[in-house]
Amino acid sequence: MISRAPGHPSGRRLPVAAVAGAAAAVFLAAPGAFAHVSVNPGTAEPGGFTKAAFRVPNERDADSTVQVEIAFPAEHPLGHVSVQPVPGWKATVKKERLKRPIVDGDHEITEAVRSVLWEGGTIRPGEFQEFPLSLGPLPEDAPELVFKAVQTYSDGEVVRWIDVPEKGAAEPEHPAPVLALKSTAPVAAAAPAAARTPDEADQAPATDTVSRLLGGSGLAVGLAALGWAAAGRRTSVKRSAPAERQEEITV
Repeated sequence: MISRAPGHPSGRRLPVAAVAGAAAAVFLAAPGAFAHVSVNPGTAEPGGFTKAAFRVPNERDADSTVQVEIAFPAEHPLGHVSVQPVPGWKATVKKERLKRPIVDGDHEITEAVRSVLWEGGTIRPGEFQEFPLSLGPLPEDAPELVFKAVQTYSDGEVVRWIDVPEKGAAEPEHPAPVLALKSTAPVAAAAPAAARTPDEADQAPATDTVSRLLGGSGLAVGLAALGWAAAGRRTSVKRSAPAERQEEITV
């Protein structure tokens, strides 16, 4: 039986309402932390293709977002961009001719996407919308790609999410969406047993046998030690207990 000190609750769980209230307080204390345009997921494999969704929240209390434009980095042009349709929105892909063509395998790309414009739909207050794209080939000589977003509201206000975040500095007021390029290739695995040298192969069975013997001996010694400890404990209990209660204590 577990005893508890009087006046203390039986558990340490907080009510769900209290947890939800604390989370809401954190959100309200820092509204700008979730309000900017972002790209999801935030990382991609260099040299390949990726699906990226640009998430656009509406941070206004009364006006709706009616137009979104994502500009692509000119220093790292992307030759292939596919738009996933978004219900209620019309997408327009703007391209420009490259001064230096991009070689993609056996193909030469002479045009790159400059920006993608979505219009015709609405993002109402308290809502967000994602605009998915397929991008590639991603550069292998850049740590990240910075996209610049322009968000237009129904009252004509334009918000430019174009500030480039700097490492070690505070987040700017209107940060641009950033796609980090990181390799996710798995670490090389250890060589399989078939790849061992003849000497290593000859030694392996002996080593495994010795390990099993040592392991079995250790287990036997451990079980014996537990038996001795239990026997010693019963003897100690018998000697210290009153004669009339020995039958109750002896296991």
